[in-house]
Amino acid sequence: MTGVAVIGTGFGCLTHVRALRAAGFDVRALVGRDPEKTKTRAERFDVPLGLTSLDEALALPDVDAVTIATPPHTHAELAFAAIAVGKHVVCEKPFARDTVEARRVYDAAEAAGIVHLLGCEFRFGGAQALMARLVAEGAIGEPRLASFLLHIPLLAYPNSEVPDWWSRADDGGGWLGAQGSHVVDQVRSTLGEFAGVSAALFNIADHGWTAEDTFSVRFTTKSGCDGLMQSTASDFGPIIMTARIVGPKGTVWAEGDKVQLADANGTNTIPIPDDLVTAPADPPPADLLVTSYDLLHSTGLDMGPYTRLFETFRDLIEGRSIDGRPAPATFADGVAAMEVLDAIRQSAAEQSWVPLSARL
Repeated sequence: MTGVAVIGTGFGCLTHVRALRAAGFDVRALVGRDPEKTKTRAERFDVPLGLTSLDEALALPDVDAVTIATPPHTHAELAFAAIAVGKHVVCEKPFARDTVEARRVYDAAEAAGIVHLLGCEFRFGGAQALMARLVAEGAIGEPRLASFLLHIPLLAYPNSEVPDWWSRADDGGGWLGAQGSHVVDQVRSTLGEFAGVSAALFNIADHGWTAEDTFSVRFTTKSGCDGLMQSTASDFGPIIMTARIVGPKGTVWAEGDKVQLADANGTNTIPIPDDLVTAPADPPPADLLVTSYDLLHSTGLDMGPYTRLFETFRDLIEGRSIDGRPAPATFADGVAAMEVLDAIRQSAAEQSWVPLSARL
């Protein structure tokens, strides 16, 4: 059984530790900054070692891989340390602070010959994976228009509490990195590479952040699809969550786990095929959900997709085929996504259209 160390005691415990075990890994160590919290959470989740030294965790003879579930501005340093001693790595998104840093981590991972994946678990979510498959199979023809919307009340209330780094742009915080990176990955894995973006980043709630709680991005892809990515974490109204792609032959859309396809013959709900079905939602312990940020993971909806991601990670490490399943995001995808996020930030700052072709 492949041994793994989890770096990060928040999301690392709420999802990584549990999904790694479900995927067949032996979780050998938990690494955190706070000695008492790390020790307590290691005991809570039956992890043999709760450590504050990454070097100590990396030196363990039965640790072959690490997962990084820490704030974005810490990812590169932690990844470099793991890569330097030949450990396989899954790193959370957003991958890095910017494209330059992301490319350095990718280059190091490639040079070391390790398995490197990005925490874009929703590639394995049934609805998203099915939409991508239907588009690839030509069910709607060449995609020409796409919309990705998410409005939630997470940060709308004055007492909303999130980690300090979320509020700071210099630390990779903000809703664009937290949510927008998932949408960027969905666009890339479903519609292809971005050609250009025009964006606005701002705050709806008055919380004095240097990072944003809202983004609105118009984009075009190299294949000619025109799209909109819009999301806010500060909408008091009912939750809106939908992805919709339109082509000359039809339209496919998803709301939650329900995927529908409309064409000249009418509208049909398309069942998620057996090979794309993941384990049901598995909420983390309720007493550990303290902040608004924690509550993002309260439903446990990410457990099934993350288990599938970690199963893919395990199979790649152990040399088994992953044919037939959704392609996992690698550090190369992390670099490409950071190029898009950097272009979005540039566009918002300059109030201009930013072509991606000049950046690739």
